[in-house]
Amino acid sequence: MSDDERPTPELSLREQLREAALRAGIGRVAPGEVPTGHALLTAIGGVRGLVESILPGLAFLVIYTFSHELLPSVLIPVVVGVVFVAVRAIQRGPLPQAIAGLLGIALSAFLALISGRAVDNFIPGIVINAVSLAVLLISLAARWPLIGVVVGLLTNEGGSWRGDRAKRRVLTLTTWLWVLLFAIRLAVEVPLFLARDAALLAAAKLVLGVPFYAAMLWVTWLLVRTVYAARAGSDAE
Repeated sequence: MSDDERPTPELSLREQLREAALRAGIGRVAPGEVPTGHALLTAIGGVRGLVESILPGLAFLVIYTFSHELLPSVLIPVVVGVVFVAVRAIQRGPLPQAIAGLLGIALSAFLALISGRAVDNFIPGIVINAVSLAVLLISLAARWPLIGVVVGLLTNEGGSWRGDRAKRRVLTLTTWLWVLLFAIRLAVEVPLFLARDAALLAAAKLVLGVPFYAAMLWVTWLLVRTVYAARAGSDAE
């Protein structure tokens, strides 16, 4: 392979980032695509992904609410996660998402067991929300709103959207909406964590998890589609 044919590190990194964006929920839909319920379900992992996301947390909530026993409350979700990974392996389905979910469940269970406090099961989730919020705010402060970066990777337009006032406004707005999502989660979950109310915290996490995420993804999709469809129409004239 000649030097001209060899991929540059910059191009390789860009492609890797684009692949990462495609694996994210917003990456499962095209910015100009018409929103549909089926596409939204696909974006959150399909029926299987929905079950794998909800069932471990629901198992903790039900078991802990009725038994107030820490050991079964945190270990049964781990068993559920192992079953999900095994089923995917047997069916030769994609494993990374299921394995990542299992590792998260196992880490949560480990923290709860070593401390003896059921609420410590939710520390990883709270940390993830805090880090996500910080990253979004940093991207806004740097004037590179994260949703704009992701959409730029998906559309192969890079950072050219920053030169389009309408796109920049919408992509900045949608990034602020995701800031709101993580801020609401923390505003609800942190006080419950400090109050050591594990059952109510588990319920709040279920409500503010997949349903809240799906709703925000839908709103983001509608806003981004509107501005990209308008720009495509004006370019065609």
